[in-house]
This record gives sequence, C-alpha cells and structure tokens, in this order.
Amino acid sequence: MSDALRSPLHDRHVALGATLVPFAGWEMPVRYSGDISEHTAVRTAAGLFDLSHMGEVAVRGADAAAFLEHALVGRISAVALGGAKYSMMCTPEGGVVDDLIVYRRDWDHFVVVANAANKDVVLAELEVRLAGFDADVEDISAEIALIAVQGPRAEGIVARMCARGADDIVAMRYYSAVNVLLEGDIHAFVARTGYTGEDGFELFVNAADATAVWDLALAAGEGDGIVPCGLSSRDTLRLEAGMPLYGQELSRDLTPFDAGLGRVVVFGTPAKPRGDFVGRDALLKVKAAGPERTLVGLVGDGRRAARAGYAVLDAEGAEVGEVTSGAPSPTLGRPIAMAYVPPALAEPGTVVGIDVRGRREDMTVVALPFYSRAS
Repeated sequence: MSDALRSPLHDRHVALGATLVPFAGWEMPVRYSGDISEHTAVRTAAGLFDLSHMGEVAVRGADAAAFLEHALVGRISAVALGGAKYSMMCTPEGGVVDDLIVYRRDWDHFVVVANAANKDVVLAELEVRLAGFDADVEDISAEIALIAVQGPRAEGIVARMCARGADDIVAMRYYSAVNVLLEGDIHAFVARTGYTGEDGFELFVNAADATAVWDLALAAGEGDGIVPCGLSSRDTLRLEAGMPLYGQELSRDLTPFDAGLGRVVVFGTPAKPRGDFVGRDALLKVKAAGPERTLVGLVGDGRRAARAGYAVLDAEGAEVGEVTSGAPSPTLGRPIAMAYVPPALAEPGTVVGIDVRGRREDMTVVALPFYSRAS
C-alpha cells in the first residue's frame, strides 16, 4: 500500500488498531473492534466514520446551477440554499458515470461529492460539459476531510460538538446543511446526510482540522457509546438500507431506471419545463420501454450468504441474473442480497435460486429497503 493515498486521520486509525486495506487508491480502515459490533453500534447508538477518501468538486459561477442541470439528471436549480440533492451523472447513452450528492453552499456555489474511485472521471466529465457556461469547476478534495457521525444518538453528539450552531443541528431536516463553529474554533459545514439507513451527519472540515474533529466526536459521544467504524460495517449498513454502491448496483452499463432510481431523473413538465441534459434522449426511451432488468432485494432462510457475482437461477435452474451485493444481515439475522433479475421475476414473494459455490440456495424477492429506522 506504499503508493496508496492516506487520509489526514491515518495516524488515528493506526493508533486505534484499525485493519487498513487498499480502497479506491486509498489506505482506509476496514474495521476496528469488529464488523458486527460496529454495525450494531450504528443501529443502536452511534458510529464514527472517516470518509475523507470521497471526492469534492466545487462548482462556482453565475451559471453554476444551469451548468449542473445540464451535466446531471436532477433539477439542481431547485435546491435551496443549504440544501442537498442526490443525483447522478449519466453518459449520453444513459449509463451511470457516478451517483453524487450536490450541496448548495450559495446561490452561485455548489459542492459535488463523488465516489472516491470516480472523482477524477467526474471532474474530467464536468470540465468537458462546462463548455458554454459561465462557471468554473475545482477539485477541492485535498483540502477537505469528511467525517460522519451516524446513528440514533448522532444528533446529540454533533450538537455537543458545537460552540455555535447546536440549535441549528437539532432543527436541521434530512438532506439539508448548515455552517457551524465547533469547539476549538473549528469551522464546519455539516449536512444531515449519510449512507447507513440511520439518522446522521457528515462534517466537511479543513483537512488540517481532521484529527481535532475526530477526537472531539469521540469525546462528545463517549457517554452515548460512539465507536469508530470501518468500511466493512458501512457496507452492511448500506446494504440493509437498500442503498446502491457504484461498481456493484450502478455502472455505465446500467441506467437509473434499471436500479429502481428513475425518480432521480427529472425530465420536466409543461408546467415546470426543464432544458436538455446529458443522457436525456436515451433515458426517455428507457422510461418509455421499461428496463430489461430490475434491481431487487433478496432474503434467504438459510445460513449461506449470496455474494456479489453469484448467479441468480429461475425455477428450471437457468441463469437469469446476477447478485450485486450480499451478506448476512446483522440486524435481521438472515442472509440478504441485491440482484438484477428480469422484470418477470421482480415481484415480491417470487422465489429464485442462487448458485452458492455450486449449490442452489433459494431466496425470496422482497421490496427494498430491507431495513428502515421507521420499521
């Protein structure tokens, strides 16, 4: 891992005994105390995550909103000041280049957060799509550390971290963001967003302040059972929440409609027209015809888990699809998976087979997500 990038929190991870692995060109913690204990902490108390490997691209200028409306599939101009929006960048053919979150920092200033493995691709594609717009794009990833506090006790923990702005933290709605001053005179842009299926916050701070913010979160959450969490628990948490992972549920070969995320594609209406955007024509055709494959949830009764790449089988044993993500669910106590299947097999209650190392294991199609904190 000598050539891997390191988070500004690398020394903290080493001191905490984290197991470090290469991930998207970075050396990141996959676990600290254990996958299940970390997963359970987020579901019942709070977990602390280092997300500094994610990419951040600033978009500024008079045409910033119009430009992002052209470059992405969502109605970015409708995002309120201090708001956030989940969106996607698609190819002209409708395939997904990356799924993103866009934050509106000011009327002419946005921050686009890309997946670590796709940051350079997203940056390059934004620069290509910029032609004709009065806006600039800038990679600010190296300047930013991103730290997440996730779990039912996250609100209280983050509020206690604040020297100013605690009331704003408590009042925040989901997918909104505020500027606060943390203890130690540290400025932070805090969003009520996350990738775990729980309530939670993501704190954007200067990279130089990362260790101070990490330590502050652990101190503020000590009485609430906060624990550092790695990539492994983050993956099982997002799987239970039915959240897609780029490279598994999403790719250039798949459209948002295949993934059941057609709602993020906004074509506009006569009452609220929207201009052209990259991929519009192709995506209109997919919407009209319907996708050839559909992402579904699968639940098993046995102990053997379906894993990414395993074949999905119909009643006759023919291969009809593929598992994209799968694991034993710590919360549900059963194997769960997401997979692409033909629409004819996508109805909840349908039983399909999974080829688990040469042996058929039956699983039942269910609606996503597997878990929600309201349930």
